[in-house]
Amino acid sequence: MPSYASWLHPLSPVLLLAIPLLLAVLILSPSIPFSSNRALLASPRFFSMVRSSEEIWSVTRVVEWKPCHWWTDRPLTALPPKTNGFIRVDCYGGLNQMRRDLCDGIGIARLLNATLVLPKFEVAAYWNESSGFADVFDVDFFIERTKGFVDIVKELPEEIAGKEPFRVDCSKRKGSFDYAEVVLPALLKHQFISITPAMSQRRDRYPLFAKAALCQACYNSLRLNKALEKKGFELLSAIPKPFLSLHLRFEPDMVAYSQCEYNTLSPSSLKAIEAARGDRKPWTGDAARLWRERGKCPLTPNETAFILQALAIPTNTTIYLAAGDGILELEGFTSVYTNVHTKSSLLSADDFVAMHGNTKAALDYYISINSEAYIATHFGNMDKMVSAMRTLNGMYKTLVLSRKAFASSTSKGLVGKELADAMWESHKEDFVMGRGTALPDCFCEIGM
Repeated sequence: MPSYASWLHPLSPVLLLAIPLLLAVLILSPSIPFSSNRALLASPRFFSMVRSSEEIWSVTRVVEWKPCHWWTDRPLTALPPKTNGFIRVDCYGGLNQMRRDLCDGIGIARLLNATLVLPKFEVAAYWNESSGFADVFDVDFFIERTKGFVDIVKELPEEIAGKEPFRVDCSKRKGSFDYAEVVLPALLKHQFISITPAMSQRRDRYPLFAKAALCQACYNSLRLNKALEKKGFELLSAIPKPFLSLHLRFEPDMVAYSQCEYNTLSPSSLKAIEAARGDRKPWTGDAARLWRERGKCPLTPNETAFILQALAIPTNTTIYLAAGDGILELEGFTSVYTNVHTKSSLLSADDFVAMHGNTKAALDYYISINSEAYIATHFGNMDKMVSAMRTLNGMYKTLVLSRKAFASSTSKGLVGKELADAMWESHKEDFVMGRGTALPDCFCEIGM
């Protein structure tokens, strides 16, 4: 009978050559993070093993958010009989950034016992924007709904109507910034000032009457003007029901601003990101890893599709893409979720071309607060506003995808079903606890 060694002998040269080659491949091959590997993320074989339970919305919540009683139920603190002057809020950026500034400005006007002049929406070439407040919102409704909370006028009194306001720029202020101490003296002296609120100012330091004015104006007084609301209703009617609104963010400027690196994107995407970088170079080495694990890197469309599948959102779901122009790598999402609708696919070419940035953002907002479900890949100004409005209207199918949980799981080497399970668990906990679905300034947590 042949010995064991004799069976191995014919194969020995092959093994001697193959083993070192295999080791060399394993040692020298570059390490590719799972989060950036499209084939592994999109492969359907992993999802054949994923739970067949109902989607994420079926999970029972234990915490909800409601408008705080001090805003909705308490008697109003009477407005003082005499105003300290007039304030105009100068708003910059995209629509939802300007809306945030306006909300803060209303709280400031009440805090300083000032009369608010209709805000100025600054023309911004970067945002392809030239529309003003009245081009987006219903002015008369705004004034009527804020009565008793804060005084608002369309026009200044004759004695100061021709004057330019004294500029008080608070936008760069940080820390414990006191409007009464810094801004009130200028208001009393000049009687008409313009302000841009401090981005980092904590609203929880406002007295309740000022916070109530902010909340009422921001969430109960801003509706689209009749022309935009009509266009929004037409767009809403054209979307097959039921549908999910997805706010997907992966534009070149956003990726560039994040200072994250994505080595597996297409050459054209990488070129677009590099062109938008300017001086903001991406982090490298350990700094890049830590930055990503802190949840600072936008989810790619491919990663977004993976997480939605992990949350058992069916791939035939009707999805309205609430997004700006120029989303990179969109095919990574639409190759998985094929029933996707956009403004450009639903509106006429003439309507779409004629729209400014604010108009498009307003329509996305309108659709998103009226959709059956809403998911965001980034908790920005629009997402905060939409989440709060959906909470106000009792629409709780709202979720923000966790970039931090995804980065943390992939850095541990989780792939396929293990990664999908980790995404389910982390997002289930967020949904159960109602995390990220409302602004804490005007909404309070209520146990179920």
